[in-house]
Amino acid sequence: MTRLLEGKSALVTGAGSGIGRATAIAMAREGARVTVADLAGPGAGDTVAAIRAAGGEAQAVVADVTRPHQVAAMVDAAVAAYGRLDCAHNNAGVAAGTLGAGGQRVGDIDQEVWDRMIAVNLTGVWLCMKHELAAMERTGGGAIVNTASIAGLVGLPGTHAYVAAKHGVVGLTKAAAIDHAEAGIRVNAICPGYIETPMIGDSMARRGERILARAAMRRLGQPEEIAEAVVWLCSDRSGFITGTTVTADGGYMAS
Repeated sequence: MTRLLEGKSALVTGAGSGIGRATAIAMAREGARVTVADLAGPGAGDTVAAIRAAGGEAQAVVADVTRPHQVAAMVDAAVAAYGRLDCAHNNAGVAAGTLGAGGQRVGDIDQEVWDRMIAVNLTGVWLCMKHELAAMERTGGGAIVNTASIAGLVGLPGTHAYVAAKHGVVGLTKAAAIDHAEAGIRVNAICPGYIETPMIGDSMARRGERILARAAMRRLGQPEEIAEAVVWLCSDRSGFITGTTVTADGGYMAS
């Protein structure tokens, strides 16, 4: 059976750990040649090593998604290595807890925290798409999946700028899908619930019991479960799906 992404060139940001690493590994397993991008070079290198150990093809790129020149160079590196860009997962993100602002109310957060959260979680997605879309248009199309969140669908306590940014990612995804459909590019968003990565440590410490009690499956998700959805959205098997959000949350939003 032909693998889902056989021969495609893929790019994953925030691929040094968590959902990004799981997605990069899953894409390579399905036949993609993967550009593994992360702000942390060692993490990206570890992901590439895992892919190569399994017989896949990948390269590591260090990039800050808030820096336009670094984003442009990242996409250029993917095209230079593999001849084109067919699919991308814009996954790099930062949580409020990572910046020491988890649990604060909207009226209590510092502007420095707000600016950083918006820069990484929303502007970074736009910058990546700006260059990815141009590369895909040159070769006849492609597929992009942006990591949003259930925080892009509802308000959550103590997550302020993260909620605002992820709502923005959902809207930006819809707009990009409409604008670039004629160019043969599909753009969708994945909305994970609470996934077992270091990023949710603060939320789980503050209200872990309530989070698990609300999720119908009564557990955290695994990065690999999100990765499988992203791979499918990047594959031709989801060829009529664009401008939508796929929620993978163990039933959290159903209750």
